Amino acid sequence: MRSAALCVALAPLALSACNSAAPEMRFDPAQAAFIRQEGKATIEGQAFLRDQQGKTNVRYAAGEVVRLIPATAYAQARIAQFYGKRKFIPALLMPTPTQEAEYAAYTRTTKAGATGRFTFDKVAPGRYFVTTQLTWLPKGGLISEGGAMYDEIVVTGKETDPIEVVLSGN
Repeated sequence: MRSAALCVALAPLALSACNSAAPEMRFDPAQAAFIRQEGKATIEGQAFLRDQQGKTNVRYAAGEVVRLIPATAYAQARIAQFYGKRKFIPALLMPTPTQEAEYAAYTRTTKAGATGRFTFDKVAPGRYFVTTQLTWLPKGGLISEGGAMYDEIVVTGKETDPIEVVLSGN
């Protein structure tokens, strides 16, 4: 009975998470073309979250897809619609975004390693979003924990050291 009441109470939140994160504007490939240029920068990072059980256990984004997205007007609107003013959205509130094929074609992806580490090589100058998600179902739990996270970086083309990115929900 208690779990049924919990499901009824959470239903409006779950339904609100079913919205699409696609903005009303159209994607302009010309604004994202710089991602296809070969640059000299390297972006290195790590993605992880602390679980809700006392916030002492770290969960790494092992095997999760990490995206490098040019910060075009379309991508900025999409990120704003998806995340609002935060850089993290909990699993329960994550929408299921629709993704245009052309938009996806102008992103780069990699997979995080066992400790959530990832690398993008030969990155051209420009402004980017780095995104990933990490969700899990706690032992005996009914509701997924974790969520989606991002950060924004600028590649100037003058970097001599890798650009470090930490995706941790903060």
